[in-house]
Amino acid sequence: MTRMAQTPSGAASEAASDDAIRSRGRAGGGPPAWLVVAVACAGQFLVVLDVSVVNVALPSMRADLGLSANGLQWVVNAYSIAFAGFMLLGGRAGDLFGRKRMFLVGLGLFTLASLAGGLAQEGWELLAARAVQGLGAAVLAPSTLTILTSAVPEGAARARAIATWTAVGAGGGAAGGLVGGVLTEGLSWRWVLLINVPLGAVVLAAAARWIRESRGGGDRRLDLPGAVLVTAGTAVLAYGIVQTEARGWGDAATLVPLAIGLLLVVGFLAVEARTRLPLMPLGLFKVRSVAVANAAMFVCGMGSFAMWFFMTLYAQNVLGYTPIEAGLALVPSSLAVVIGSKFAPRLMPRYGARNVATAGVLVTAAGFLWQSTMTPDGGYVTTIMLPGIVMMAGAGCAMTPLASLATSGAAPGDAGLVSGLVNTSRTLGGSLGLAILSTVATSRSAGSTDPSALTRGYAGAFATGAAILVVAAVVLLAGMRQAGPGAGSAKSSLSGD
Repeated sequence: MTRMAQTPSGAASEAASDDAIRSRGRAGGGPPAWLVVAVACAGQFLVVLDVSVVNVALPSMRADLGLSANGLQWVVNAYSIAFAGFMLLGGRAGDLFGRKRMFLVGLGLFTLASLAGGLAQEGWELLAARAVQGLGAAVLAPSTLTILTSAVPEGAARARAIATWTAVGAGGGAAGGLVGGVLTEGLSWRWVLLINVPLGAVVLAAAARWIRESRGGGDRRLDLPGAVLVTAGTAVLAYGIVQTEARGWGDAATLVPLAIGLLLVVGFLAVEARTRLPLMPLGLFKVRSVAVANAAMFVCGMGSFAMWFFMTLYAQNVLGYTPIEAGLALVPSSLAVVIGSKFAPRLMPRYGARNVATAGVLVTAAGFLWQSTMTPDGGYVTTIMLPGIVMMAGAGCAMTPLASLATSGAAPGDAGLVSGLVNTSRTLGGSLGLAILSTVATSRSAGSTDPSALTRGYAGAFATGAAILVVAAVVLLAGMRQAGPGAGSAKSSLSGD
């Protein structure tokens, strides 16, 4: 891989370091690091894919199972709420009881729930299966990043490994529409869930064979009061956020769960400040890289997560694309996010992780502004392909250094917690952003299904997303004084703070 601004001795040193990493597993009787990274990324791909893969199958699910419009919404929300609500608990459980163990438990739950959902004969069976899928994903997802960072030491090699993890996760979200469209039209809606069964079985076997167990040290007692409060608070907040899509921000059905969720989160913080072995040591946020990177990840998720959602709606509802055509239309964007994720590690040693992340966020914002100029009769190249490439190349370039910043400051005993925090920040930010941008789109279109009105709504959502992304760039520039990937790093455990 070509590297920028390196002396011959520096390049030789890094090459030697990479060779040592590749051979380390063999010398110690274990697998090479790249194989561990591949298995961890495969687990992350499955988790992220299922956030979006069901979208194009929803009409078929409704017709087959007799779901109401509200029930159909919960096919998506049951997964995302459970996913967000249990993420911190899943991350801490990996630190205490073993990252490999939690990876296997989470993937096993996810795979079995996928089988149950694919075989569901009633609507409630499908919704229950989706909730258990989300729980399995919440246990699995933090372990994927922790296993990866445990296999590869800090430095350029880890930055490239995190770039691969970011690209695979982003690619899973991007591929959801295409995969769902192909399976639904070619087989049936059930295969958007059943496809996880053979894939999950293969990844389970690979993980059991090649991933080594690791855990944080110290007392293995779990902070149950904190776990209950943060899980309930996050889930209730997520529930209130998704209610805004149907009820609006001023309705009691939205305000009550949001207020209760906030109270539960405040209670969680109070418990964590007093308990001897907290689920989330508050001292962790004294590490600047962890605090700022997670704040930026949250705001970036708010602005960028809805891109696939609105692009798919624009392609199908305005331009008249079929589900498969809409999925194919976004393939260049999917490739762009992978390229951006893999290109970022080349820039980070020279310009610093903070600056690369900020530049990526601003490029994404520029793409959102471009997309906000869409028209009802727009051509594919200028209203979907090119702005999509700009948006996703920038997002890929931003996510890799953000994940690197957030994890580089964590002590080994808190690695699973920080990984869970990264995923939670992105997921909750994305859920909140989707609710906000959906409200903007509905307001701008005034509830009309006319293509011109829909285009105004989608354009307003993208313009608002651009503004949110600019805020994320400001957070990074103002909050992160040190630009390097090790900014704010802390090596002593915070678990007892």
